[in-house]
Amino acid sequence: MAETVEERVKRATIEAMKAHESERTTTLRMISSALKNKAIEKRAKSAEPLTEAEEQQVLAGMIKQRRDSIEQFTKGNRPELAAKEAAEIGLIEAFLPQAMGAEDLRRLVEAAVAEVAVASGQKPGPKEMGLVMKSVQAKLAAGGLRAEGRIVSEAVKTALA
Repeated sequence: MAETVEERVKRATIEAMKAHESERTTTLRMISSALKNKAIEKRAKSAEPLTEAEEQQVLAGMIKQRRDSIEQFTKGNRPELAAKEAAEIGLIEAFLPQAMGAEDLRRLVEAAVAEVAVASGQKPGPKEMGLVMKSVQAKLAAGGLRAEGRIVSEAVKTALA
């Protein structure tokens, strides 16, 4: 069985602690804590462990929070804090599947648009953006791929324009 994200984070935390890398250890502990909180939240509803998709969702949420923080720190003229958040993003992304490239995402969006066009019998317009987004997200999940929601949304808007 493949190693879970939580197991990989634990192993990386131990390595960082042995190497006396305090910043890395702190970030890895944050990741571990977020995963544990999600598992506790899920256990209140069912006894099943987190799925890989749920683990990835937690990490993607952490990345989004840090991107928002970077934006705020940049506006507040605090480049040192923005740099710290950017370093954390890099560490968190190491536990996620490789982000999808722009060209691959464009092809995936075109395939989803064609799929919706076949289903409805006409080329979808901006009103069908929700249907296309749902199709793209399903294709991403099925392929174990990752793309930021904002980027997917922009690609879909471009394709439907």
